[in-house]
Amino acid sequence: MLPRFDSPAVFSALLGTPDDGRWQICAPDGEVVSRRYLPRTMVVETTWRTPTGTAVVTDFLPPSDEHAELIRRVSCTEGHVEIEHDLRIRFDYNRAKPWTRKVATGEGATGLLSVAGPDALLLTGPELHPDSAWQERRARDRERGNETSGQSQPDDYRGAVSDRLTGVFHLDAGDTKDWVLTWHRSHRDPPQPPDPQEALDRTVAYWQDWSSQVKVRTRHDRLVLRSLLVLRALTDQATGGIVAAPTTSLPEQFGGQRNWDYRFTWLRDASLTIDTLVTHDFTEGALHWRDWLLRAVAGDPDDIQIMYGIAGERDLAESELPHLSGYEGSRPVRIGNGAYDQYQADVVGEVMMALAALRDAGVEEDEYSWALQRNLLSFVERNLDRKGHGIWEMRGKADLYTHGRAMMFAAFDQGLRAVEEHGLDGPIERWKGLRDRLRDEIFEHGYDEDANTFTQTYSNTEVDASLLRLPNTGLVRHDDPRFLGTVAAIERDLLDDGGMVRRYRTESGLDGLPGHEFSFLMCSFWLVEQYALTGRGDEAEALLDRLAGYATDLGLFAEEYDSASGRLAGNFPQAFSHLGFIRAVDAIEGIHPESGG
Repeated sequence: MLPRFDSPAVFSALLGTPDDGRWQICAPDGEVVSRRYLPRTMVVETTWRTPTGTAVVTDFLPPSDEHAELIRRVSCTEGHVEIEHDLRIRFDYNRAKPWTRKVATGEGATGLLSVAGPDALLLTGPELHPDSAWQERRARDRERGNETSGQSQPDDYRGAVSDRLTGVFHLDAGDTKDWVLTWHRSHRDPPQPPDPQEALDRTVAYWQDWSSQVKVRTRHDRLVLRSLLVLRALTDQATGGIVAAPTTSLPEQFGGQRNWDYRFTWLRDASLTIDTLVTHDFTEGALHWRDWLLRAVAGDPDDIQIMYGIAGERDLAESELPHLSGYEGSRPVRIGNGAYDQYQADVVGEVMMALAALRDAGVEEDEYSWALQRNLLSFVERNLDRKGHGIWEMRGKADLYTHGRAMMFAAFDQGLRAVEEHGLDGPIERWKGLRDRLRDEIFEHGYDEDANTFTQTYSNTEVDASLLRLPNTGLVRHDDPRFLGTVAAIERDLLDDGGMVRRYRTESGLDGLPGHEFSFLMCSFWLVEQYALTGRGDEAEALLDRLAGYATDLGLFAEEYDSASGRLAGNFPQAFSHLGFIRAVDAIEGIHPESGG
């Protein structure tokens, strides 16, 4: 599943809007011979070769808090080329066709403004025109005497309903053409388009400055750098919210129903991101997320959700788009995520461990942030015996998940550490009693002594890949015999033919969903960690090498991988997968913090 900039989902994500569209460029009789990010940036460079010459296409998003811009530069570097440019606008998931008209953009320049409802796109650069089918319809109308106001020749284009703009351009060696596509709210005046060269220089400088502290020595280091850049790119610059992925409904099973919207901020994913950023000395970025957290969960702790919008929005109601066919016929296409109102017992533990990592890195708590954490622990206490849906957001019957109970244990343990090691205030005896109660309970109900394994839930004997996270909670060591037995059971029951880890056995029916799914990259990276920390270094490196090979040519990971067909699957790029990769490399290199989240 090779991602391209003409992918509707990736295009809409790049614009930072929920709108679906396509912006494709090609050279007739040409082929892509290379594609890369400019060093230490998120600027994409694609090289095309044709029988007559070579062209380089550069795509990038300038950093901005106010509006979203996608800039495309096309340069002929050898011979001469003819390029075709095709822009298709699909506002509101193809439920609203835009009115497109020519507008002045200053100093005699013009652009094409496409508007529908709250959204507007301004295109500046060498002029595109309504697609040929629209032009043919307009010509037939003129022949019949039905020419209407506003339907004039393309070179005098004053406006019409048109959601496709095209153009063909000839470039000789040394020629360069730039296009700027800017999204803004339709009730506001179009922003002044930036100078493309200045925007490119500013964008390259921004990314290279941010990534300058990361050392690159090996291939894995390069992928770690790329993963850190991806995590930063998935973070909203204004709010600090980190989306799990910038796409929706890319399937976990091609042609199946496991298609979810990941364009939201999960507390779990964001917490793991904090821990990873702190480990790699990006404390400032981690603080940006902490500030987001304080705003998102402010108020009654009983209202805490597992996920929010990137600005802290709470209503993420899920709906389906029956008019869309989905990727390779994978229906339904969903927007919103119905799991937002689930109870998942692990979430507070993940947050507490992430904030503990900030404290351990020298970041002082203020009165507000520690008060929030005390409220979160009160929430855990009030929900101590509540059943939930687990880390994988099962849509079946609620249960007591062992991983979730272990994370509750970790929440109180981190609260105690904050008091004992950092001098903060809290009911230490009560927290200690709750922590110890949870530890005893887990070993009594979440551990199968006969099989020598921890179990997925208190009511079954299945294993679950989330159990690989138990040592990170402080409940057991990586080399505890009971945990090694659990790892052996996961290797027996959850590894696919390619040696990758599935989240759980879908055959058990616990998730309440039809069909199956492919192996989860994050879970496979967790197994690398386990191997590295228990003397199985050769196996850890072999598995990591294999997993690294599943990244795209740009170094990007999706959510899952189908070992049988050799394809990435699920939403893309996936923060969880990139986090897992970084942690796996850190574990092999011996810099992984045992106390981290």
